[in-house]
Amino acid sequence: MWPTFTLNRPMTWMGLAALAAMSWLPLVSLRLAALAMVLFALVDGWRQVKREHRRRLLSEEALKLSGDGVIISDKHNRIISVNPAFTQITGYTREEVLGLDASTLSSGRHDKAFYERYWQTLDATGRWEGEIWNQRKHGDQYPEWLRMQACPDAKGRISHYVGLFTDISRHKAREQDLRRIGFEDPLTGLPNRRRLHDLLTSRLRRLRAGEGLDMALIDIDGFKAINDGLGVDCGDRLLARFGQRLAAFVAGGVVGRLGGDEFMVIRTTTFDDHEKWVAGLREHLSEPFEIDSSSLRLGLTIGSCRAPDDGNDSGVLFQRLESALYSAKRHGRNHDRRFRPSLEVAGDRQLAMVNDLRRALAQGDQLELYYQTQHRLSDGGMVGLEALLRWRHPELGMVSPGDFIPLAERHGLMTALGNWVIEQAVAQLASWYASGMPRVPIWVNISALQLIQGDLESRLAAALAQHRMPARMLGLELTESVLLDERAGDISPRLEALRAKGHPIAIDDFGTGYSSMAYLKRLPIDKLKLDRAFIRALPEDVADAAIVSAVLAMAEGLGLEVVAEGVETQAQRDFLIAHGCPITQGFLFARPEPAETIEARYLKTAANASLKPSSAT
Repeated sequence: MWPTFTLNRPMTWMGLAALAAMSWLPLVSLRLAALAMVLFALVDGWRQVKREHRRRLLSEEALKLSGDGVIISDKHNRIISVNPAFTQITGYTREEVLGLDASTLSSGRHDKAFYERYWQTLDATGRWEGEIWNQRKHGDQYPEWLRMQACPDAKGRISHYVGLFTDISRHKAREQDLRRIGFEDPLTGLPNRRRLHDLLTSRLRRLRAGEGLDMALIDIDGFKAINDGLGVDCGDRLLARFGQRLAAFVAGGVVGRLGGDEFMVIRTTTFDDHEKWVAGLREHLSEPFEIDSSSLRLGLTIGSCRAPDDGNDSGVLFQRLESALYSAKRHGRNHDRRFRPSLEVAGDRQLAMVNDLRRALAQGDQLELYYQTQHRLSDGGMVGLEALLRWRHPELGMVSPGDFIPLAERHGLMTALGNWVIEQAVAQLASWYASGMPRVPIWVNISALQLIQGDLESRLAAALAQHRMPARMLGLELTESVLLDERAGDISPRLEALRAKGHPIAIDDFGTGYSSMAYLKRLPIDKLKLDRAFIRALPEDVADAAIVSAVLAMAEGLGLEVVAEGVETQAQRDFLIAHGCPITQGFLFARPEPAETIEARYLKTAANASLKPSSAT
């Protein structure tokens, strides 16, 4: 398009004045000077036109490169120009849409009121932005984010409309996937734990007089053996069919999967036949499942309760269901048990301890981190610290992690505990940086539930960013049981991503699980922590000595460091040095201690060392 010429330039006005004066000038020389002025003005004007034309061409080329669609229409909304991205998004070529009303692209999803508001906003403010659905050439509808601008002429009247739009169909699909993942179990398509909480709350709110809710938590006995014997694919198909059969039994009820091999059932009923219903549930699910060429009869452990008899709050009912299930497990597999108040009395301290643990998490003043230092065997230098969670109960004193960690895992508190440990450990790192402590990494233990249920990666990133600590200073320890937990799926890509960010990764309690060497070889790890069970009897126990030697040789071949846990004697230390173990953690060097004790001892040692006179050279 040829640009509009403008006279708003001094040289142009001088040229016009010279042209007008030429016929009045008496001398030829003056006329020639005026003519030169006119020529200069013409050249200047021509250059101006060329520059404007060049700018216009560059703008058009930039629009061609844009990934967003551009549409220009006149004041009657007839299309006069589009860019190539418009064709890529809609399927219409430039020639097909020129002269058409832009409303031709409408999908028909929006009503008349929507477009009335659209035009009112555009005419009143000169701009409209929002999500709108349009239709491609081949008929499929798609969402786009549209920014429309009204362009007035010199008199202030709207002469054109310019629209810039982006196809957001992939973004919308991703939103739907995230929403589905947030509320749906990906394997069975059933509601997950979070969605079950919402559904239970909704049903409790809608209960009418005379109605009750029967609930059951079902655990498949020995499911790991099925996975090991038939393979993970067969195990997944079994879980999917189990969910389908369960849903068929409670048509009109709610069926969900909490994770692993645990399913939950909720039904609204006016009958007081809870025990009979649970028995029918067991009978229905005990029929054989045909998987490939295998016929499987499943053992089931069931915990159940009824609302409002056993509570009318979804959180309390979930807790009581789990209490009933684990009570049934303690009394033997393939057993069912209904919640009863005696589970909450002093004779069974577990629920009381869970409540105390919730309170400790909320208040934060009962939980502590102790740290056990890790040392080089060659010179005793400190190379790291492991953060160990401790609970100082106001009545029971120091509670062993072996007592409260399993409770936290059972009752959904493990993610919150793990997040607390991460935040405290990173804060301690920052404090030690400032106080002059050695800059060695702190290692924290990561549970399977943090990987399954929590937002581990974002928690780590947020804590490090808050205290401005590098990721390499926070090591992550995972047990073999975490690596093999089928609920977590293949965690190798997640570990690879964490390692790429700088986090060192170690396998804790190595040798006590069942991981194969092939599995170990492909894991993105930096260290193995050899379990104390193999160190305790060194060097006298021939079998333990052989195992330790083999692990050290294997680790050297894989390029992994080994940390020997539980080193308590000089003889154990000498054996490990002789066989090439580089790092140890145990009572021989230090017990787990509070942060302030470790800091005070180190700073005192450093101060004493600085006071010693240097030897003469």
